[in-house]
Amino acid sequence: MTNTRSAESFDAACNLIPGGVNSPVRAFKSVGCSPIFYDRAKGSHVWDVDGNEYIDFVASWGPMILGHAPEAVLDKVREQLSRGTSYGAPTLIEVEMAEAVVKAVPSVEMVRFVSSGTEATMSAIRLARGYTGREKFIKFDGNYHGHSDALLVAAGSGLLTLGIPSTPGVTKGAIADTIVLPYNDLESVRETLKAQGEQIAAIILEPVAANMGVVLPKPGYLQGLRDLCDEYGVVLIFDEVITGFRLALGGAQEYYGVMPDLTTMGKIIGGGFPVGAFGGKREIMEYLAPVGPVYQAGTLSGNPVAMVAGLATLDALSQPGVYAELDRKSKRLADGLCRASGDAAIHTYCTRVGSISCMFFTHLEVSNWPTASTSDTDRYGRFFRGVLEKGFTIAPSQFEATFVGLAHTDEEIDSYIEAAAAVMKTL
Repeated sequence: MTNTRSAESFDAACNLIPGGVNSPVRAFKSVGCSPIFYDRAKGSHVWDVDGNEYIDFVASWGPMILGHAPEAVLDKVREQLSRGTSYGAPTLIEVEMAEAVVKAVPSVEMVRFVSSGTEATMSAIRLARGYTGREKFIKFDGNYHGHSDALLVAAGSGLLTLGIPSTPGVTKGAIADTIVLPYNDLESVRETLKAQGEQIAAIILEPVAANMGVVLPKPGYLQGLRDLCDEYGVVLIFDEVITGFRLALGGAQEYYGVMPDLTTMGKIIGGGFPVGAFGGKREIMEYLAPVGPVYQAGTLSGNPVAMVAGLATLDALSQPGVYAELDRKSKRLADGLCRASGDAAIHTYCTRVGSISCMFFTHLEVSNWPTASTSDTDRYGRFFRGVLEKGFTIAPSQFEATFVGLAHTDEEIDSYIEAAAAVMKTL
């Protein structure tokens, strides 16, 4: 497989863009090679600038659950483009999209659209502080909630991939009210709330931690957090930027049957366009301006192109049998990879829920960041390069998810398992 044009493009980009990329994990630094530059995508396939074709399990980091460039979405986007791309004014499609989100997500009574997941989580924290009149909040190590200052401490995603425990530019003052606790450890939350509960506005977490690989909540963990938040008057925030509409139409909260007070969303609700949202209980959401005193704004919030794309995506996902099919395909992939690693006598720990999964290269059960961090990232890098050479794209990091979508066929999934098995025998 030739990657001459990708290499040349990366060299040119490095002179113009820091690190040659506009998001750090795209640089492929942790997997020991230069990035491939994409040219186009359709269905479950992507093509790079050298003309190489790949079956794609990155799915633009999750949102392409229908596959790339689905006609149902493209038709709506083309129609909207002829009407205009941005107004900076209210549109009917925003109302339709809000109705769809409120109908789908169990805990959401009102929703505010923004332009990214980072903006959604940042705004949700501000809203929780304004609503409670408290300043501190709890987050969990290895959980990633975007790159706003207060949420970047002990975060997952690219920071774990690049081995950055903290980042210059974030002041001590910015994180002074951020309390970081271990994920899946309910007792640490209980003790913290017992000592500081009257000062804590919110607890924010990924209900399934999908930015340090895919780490599932222990039985009773989410409900335990719900109960503690009720006891201490703390706002519970589920960051469903990845899990939203991936585990079920109503997200992880529907899947696990635990309702947060606020939910942050992104990825899928833009149908591949830049978008985010946060929503929740009416009494909390009405603290937002212009109704309430908590200010949040954005010229591109509720962008009409993103709204029509997102609504078309949610319409497709609301059809009968969609999530059973996604679950079946994801299980086929995860089970096949686990069998392949066993046949190759390689220690792995496989996790899966809904249409997201991960294969950790470790002999330990993974339940938090300390156990996830035991993964052999060098071996993962060799595995990544091996399957890429065979025509499959997966996340260029051990600490990200694998995404299955409706466009993947059983034959494509089986071909990836076969290729992965061959690569694992060489590791």
